[in-house]
Amino acid sequence: MVTLQFTLPSITGRRRLPESRSILRPTRCAADRQALFNRIAPVYDNLNDLLSLGAHRVWKRMAVSWSGAKEGDTVLDVCCGSGDLAFLLSEKVGINGKVFALDFSKEQLHIAASRQSKRSKTCYKNIEWIEGDAVDLPFSVSFFDAATIGYGLRNVLDRKKALDEMCRVLKPGSNLSVLDFNKSTNPLTSSIQDLMIDYVVVPVANGYGVASDYQYLKNSIKEYLTGNELEKLALEAGFSRAKHYEIGGGLMGNLVATL
Repeated sequence: MVTLQFTLPSITGRRRLPESRSILRPTRCAADRQALFNRIAPVYDNLNDLLSLGAHRVWKRMAVSWSGAKEGDTVLDVCCGSGDLAFLLSEKVGINGKVFALDFSKEQLHIAASRQSKRSKTCYKNIEWIEGDAVDLPFSVSFFDAATIGYGLRNVLDRKKALDEMCRVLKPGSNLSVLDFNKSTNPLTSSIQDLMIDYVVVPVANGYGVASDYQYLKNSIKEYLTGNELEKLALEAGFSRAKHYEIGGGLMGNLVATL
């Protein structure tokens, strides 16, 4: 079991910046969604590999590339889950950079920190795991050079506020890369998504004893935003440019928003 610390240092200004490697703070996200991700944490990585046949790793590399993160940068991964994007960002920014990885699921963060402890690359030591709220980020204005959020914005209740917060903590000219399922306007693509969820995702999840937890997926996609709607929301949040790309045959999408 990985031990996570619970102290947050005080700093001048509206926000507090984390200093120790693993920090937890109270969250105010929807309790049911938080509980769901805590429950599926032990099987989350295995299911991602099975359900996407490993393709999610390609999509995540694309998302990190679109973030524009580079050597020496200080970057943020929101809704980090078990840490896939954070580890990729760590490789991008190197030992002279810094990665802050935030999630509202304590169990996911324990798994992420455990994965970090088992990896040998020196750069992975530059990651700090933080339990926190995507709509109330504990960082000061213009603190990050790049940010990512993978499969997280769809599950945030107030998406506009989450984008407002990510806009606030990014430096001028930096990118936010948002990877998630694509809410397609193409009826055929939508039908394929539904069939995959009903006949692949839920049955496979059932084998891991979490079928009921994964049944939420279809509705969460239907309640999500189309690419055009995501672009519009990002501009409303304060980004100067926003472009949504369909990937994975239109089943996935990635929004790139520039401050």
